[in-house]
This record gives sequence, structure tokens and C-alpha cells, in this order.
Amino acid sequence: MAEIQTINLLIESLRKLPGVGVKSAERMAYQILDMKEEYVHQFISSLDGVINRIGKCPICGSYMEDNICPFCNDETREQNTIIVVSSYKDALAIEKLKSFRGKYHILNGSLSPTKGIGIKDINIDSLLKRVSSPEVKEVVLATNPTIDGETTALYISKLLENYPLVVTRLAYGLPMGGQLDYCDE
Repeated sequence: MAEIQTINLLIESLRKLPGVGVKSAERMAYQILDMKEEYVHQFISSLDGVINRIGKCPICGSYMEDNICPFCNDETREQNTIIVVSSYKDALAIEKLKSFRGKYHILNGSLSPTKGIGIKDINIDSLLKRVSSPEVKEVVLATNPTIDGETTALYISKLLENYPLVVTRLAYGLPMGGQLDYCDE
């Protein structure tokens, strides 16, 4: 039986998502083919929106739809504390706790020599600009308790040694190798 190239392309595209293997991608592709046309158009529209309307905040590195992200735009947040996380999902996990009211800084990755991710690949330069402000008094390092996260936290703490601020590390309530975005409130 001849394969349909468009379906194969959809399956290969779905396989690029983390945790999606061949069988899962095939199930999803055929489910999309069976969906009502309006739902497929809604799906396409949401993907188009991700490409055309979502960007990175120039201040903290978070996702945004406007010129500035909701975290940086919120004037009720404390200006003197910045929490540094590896990803936007980590910031959302901390937000669910409803206990942190400072500002966020999203690195959009972690240092990983084995994966070829270096200093220039993560959002460190804008962090250094932010901590130069006299109103910033504390930086909380909340990278994941993995080897890459620990390496990143150590590197940042060394960079911040000469700044007049307190550098703290998120307490360990997570096992080594755990991920912040997997914890609940």
C-alpha cells in the first residue's frame, strides 16, 4: 500500500515533541484526521499564534505577547528580589505556590557541556544588567537539582560574588534529578 506523504510529514512533526514516539505520533495524526475541520483550524491557528505573537521578554526572558511579559509588567511585585529559573514552566510552578512576589529571570536553559549548551546559549547577560540596579538586594537561584542545574547555579553564584547583594539557593525539597515543573503546590 502506498504511503501518503502528508500524513507521514504530520507524524514526523509530532514525533519531534518530547516523549512522543512513533506509535503515539501515529495515533495523534490519525486523530487529527478524524477531528472536525473547525478544531483542526483552531489547532493550526494556535500554532500560528505561537510563531507570530509569542516572543521573549527583553527584561527577564519570559514568554510574552506584548512588549513586556506579565511578570515584568506587574508593578505590585517586589523589585528587590529576583528568582532565577531555568524555564518559563519553572516560573509557573513557583507562581502556583503563591508565596513569591518578586521578579523572575528565566535563563531559557541550563549550562550543559555534554549537550553543547554554553554561557552564550542561556540568558545570563540580561541578568547581570538587572542585578546592577541598586534596588536589587537578593537573587534566589532556583535552577533544577540536576547536574546541569547545579552547574548553572554555581556559575551564576560565582558571577554575582562581586555584586552588593545576597545570593541564595532554593531549598532542597526536591530529589536530586527532579524538575521544578513536576512539583505541585
